[in-house]
Amino acid sequence: MTTVAATSRSAAQETLIRSLRRLIVPGLSIVTSLAVGGGIIALSGGDPIAGFAGLWQGAFGKEQSIIETIVKTTPFIFAGLAVAIGFRGGLFNIGVEGQLFVGSICAVVTGYAIKLPPLLHVTLALLMGALGGALWAAIPGYLKAHTGAHEVITTIMTNYIALRVINWTISRNGPLRAPRNPLPETRHVLESARLPLLIPDTRLHAGVLLAVGAAILAYWVLWRTPLGFEIRTVGLNASAARYAGIRVKRTIVLTMCLSGALAGLGGAVQVLGLKGYFTPGFNVGLGFDSIAVAMLGGNHPVGVILGALLFGAMDAGAATMQLRTQVPLDIVVIIQGLILMFVAAPLLTRQLFRLRAAPAAEEEMVSISATWGGES
Repeated sequence: MTTVAATSRSAAQETLIRSLRRLIVPGLSIVTSLAVGGGIIALSGGDPIAGFAGLWQGAFGKEQSIIETIVKTTPFIFAGLAVAIGFRGGLFNIGVEGQLFVGSICAVVTGYAIKLPPLLHVTLALLMGALGGALWAAIPGYLKAHTGAHEVITTIMTNYIALRVINWTISRNGPLRAPRNPLPETRHVLESARLPLLIPDTRLHAGVLLAVGAAILAYWVLWRTPLGFEIRTVGLNASAARYAGIRVKRTIVLTMCLSGALAGLGGAVQVLGLKGYFTPGFNVGLGFDSIAVAMLGGNHPVGVILGALLFGAMDAGAATMQLRTQVPLDIVVIIQGLILMFVAAPLLTRQLFRLRAAPAAEEEMVSISATWGGES
């Protein structure tokens, strides 16, 4: 009995050590990015210390700041999970941006075109958003599985198609444009389709609970179900998965559908929780930032939440930083880009800090990345 308990403690300790090791390179990447960003602020004539103090104050200094940080973190969680599931399946889903747009527009149309009781209505709108994102992602997934078309190219193209088609639908005389409205936007969804506020008179809506729930569900699917095992196996080695009897083509399509469903759900949560309508420019850039969020989080749902919190805090605190230092808001975008660069190149970070060879967790990450252009 004592031996079993000792073995259990040893296994738990080993798991904790592996988890901490997984955080070393992302943590050092953040530190390095902030250091370089501070140098850029100094070169721009600002005070780096005041700038980062303003960034922190704007993100966590007051109750309203914390609420805004959480609100901005929410869509990053959905989009980061979408990218992470694609990575786990060996797929580089750059189409999250377009899937967000499609999910948003599907949720909005469901929200104003159908009349239902409140709980049923908002649930249906969310489901339609997820379904729209899943179906849009299924197109490049099918092309990848059955024709070998690279998902990077096809998802970029579907991004452009989604953006242009949706913009046309809300342009002058577009079929989804709100009547007698000089602005290019859809009708407002009915109140029964809006996500409830968690704190009255704030922007904090129930979407944050859905985001955390989506992360838990993603973890359960990836590590506790046969489908998740198939996704991870195909992501690590499609040829070995095929030899083991896994239906690789089916798994590729399902992986893209799951990824797109999370992205579409994120878009639906945004429009139903915040504005209540869709307009051009809403969520632009979120799909591409999610790549950095997923990589920073090691393609793990818990890591994605932490990475999303970092990016949400940076977005929430950027205005205060600009006020304190009189430097452009683009500095925050530069820092986010630097984080992505250092996380995507772990060898560079290890060389800078003279760290030893990558642990198994990062070797897995490299194996996932190596399959982007591999056999399917």
